[in-house]
Amino acid sequence: MKMDRRPNNLPAQLSSFVGREQELADATAFLHRDDVRLLTLTGPGGVGKTRLALHIATHMQQDFASGVYFVSLAALDETELVLPTIAQVLEIKEPNMDAVLGRRQSYLQKKHILLILDNFEQVVSAAPSITELLLSCPLLKILVTSRTVLHLRGEQEFPVPPLSLPDISKPGELEAFTRSSAVALFCQRARGVKPDFRLTLANAPAVLAICQRLDGLPLALELAAARVKLLPPQALLDRLMQRQSVLTNQMLDVPARHRTLQLTIKWSYDLLNSDEQALFRHLSVFVGGFSLEAAQSVCQALADGAFDWLDGITSLLDKSLLQQRELPGGEARLSYLETIREFGLECLVEAGEAAAAQQAHAHYCCHFAETLEPTLFDAEQGKSFDLLEREHENMRAALRWLMEAGAREEALRLGVALARFWGVRGHVAEGRQWLQSALARSGQLAPLTRARALSWAGWFAVLQREPVNAVASGQESLALFRTLDDVQGIALALHRLGLAHWYQGQDREALVLLEESVARSRGIGDQRGVAYSLMALGRLALGQRMPDQVRAWLEEALALFLYKWQQEEAALVAATIPTLAN
Repeated sequence: MKMDRRPNNLPAQLSSFVGREQELADATAFLHRDDVRLLTLTGPGGVGKTRLALHIATHMQQDFASGVYFVSLAALDETELVLPTIAQVLEIKEPNMDAVLGRRQSYLQKKHILLILDNFEQVVSAAPSITELLLSCPLLKILVTSRTVLHLRGEQEFPVPPLSLPDISKPGELEAFTRSSAVALFCQRARGVKPDFRLTLANAPAVLAICQRLDGLPLALELAAARVKLLPPQALLDRLMQRQSVLTNQMLDVPARHRTLQLTIKWSYDLLNSDEQALFRHLSVFVGGFSLEAAQSVCQALADGAFDWLDGITSLLDKSLLQQRELPGGEARLSYLETIREFGLECLVEAGEAAAAQQAHAHYCCHFAETLEPTLFDAEQGKSFDLLEREHENMRAALRWLMEAGAREEALRLGVALARFWGVRGHVAEGRQWLQSALARSGQLAPLTRARALSWAGWFAVLQREPVNAVASGQESLALFRTLDDVQGIALALHRLGLAHWYQGQDREALVLLEESVARSRGIGDQRGVAYSLMALGRLALGQRMPDQVRAWLEEALALFLYKWQQEEAALVAATIPTLAN
């Protein structure tokens, strides 16, 4: 049966279309709805908006009796040329703008047409004319691709996400990995330059990491795949991780802005005003995303007070440079694609603003961690641990910068604030390394900062079963706390030093230290400190002939833990008490 061909000017596509099954289904469903006349595909440069729009148009050709028409606006710099360009594509010839507008409306009033307007972001001020068209032509539907929303009545925004990424945390078969659209696209384009390229068990880890590193951006994946002719996947990944310039396109028939990934992002950056560009640069210091509170802190530290940072963030979201997702509890989480963030960092350095932005970021991280630190011991500690886990990459970036900048005091303050999180969430080795590195640097430190850092470094040595190092750090920490007459610090140092001696087999010394820790904690009403040292005393003395004393210690510790809602500790003590009867 011969298919009825509808009028169209859709450009032929010379490469395969990969994935996007859900996006295709959702977009066509929108365009089938009577109440959706304007559908705007938004997303960052290189995400594949144009290809998706053409795929949608091809898929829906039979739904528009008068045809589908593609209008490229990429070459336009002047908004007044938008209408004549549309008229030219529709083969409407008139000598002046008023006539063009009138003829086009007259021509389209009874036409059932899908009009694709591609790359609208640079002529967005022409958007009101789109509303005029839609109001005058009831059968017309318009599909727009743009890096920014048009902000028109009746506009249905359709964010185009990157291609689906493989889950590298779960081992799987090669066939499962190729079900990732990002992997499938990379492999197809790699075979275009190297016909014998195949995904194998040997190269799969590098290919999956490349797809992750490039955020699943189709343009970035295509540029990377073109390098497979010269660079095996692992060598390509190594260069990407070193931020070497390998994402360039040698094809002569692609737009200039798509010749490199950097030019594609720069295209969006250049459309921002100066305040928005500064905001874009400053927010690039965040790693792994950030909250509105974090953005406000850094923006207010760096920006002119007259600039509305919230409006600026909204604009970056509208222009597809920032992404936003809602976390459980309704909090907004903002982030850049990593490829976009790296461009922002380059701009930050070029503008001479890197040091100031990183300092503001580090100050925020310190304030955030120190504010949360007291809550890491209360009944709601799980929520605080989750918050720090979410911000861990930011904390690492802040620590790294503080160390490089020689801000040793602030680096140790941040390390101390994070120490309980490191210990509970399985980052002991990393936490100890940060603390020891900062402690080893030359320069003066406030005695309290050094004492607290040494105390935690000693405790981490205890957890890593290195009691000799733990004793050395603990003794120096205890001496400093005694000099400062910091009773709570003394009690904690005694507790940790007692455990270090216990692990060395020095039970008598451990008992003396732990008993003094209990007394010091009682003296200041620190019930939690009392409970922990009593638990340690009870477990240490289990093998000795003092069952009544051990039971008293453990039962008091159990009561205090239950009172403080320390459920895990209470369960540990409760499990120990029955052994006294054996």
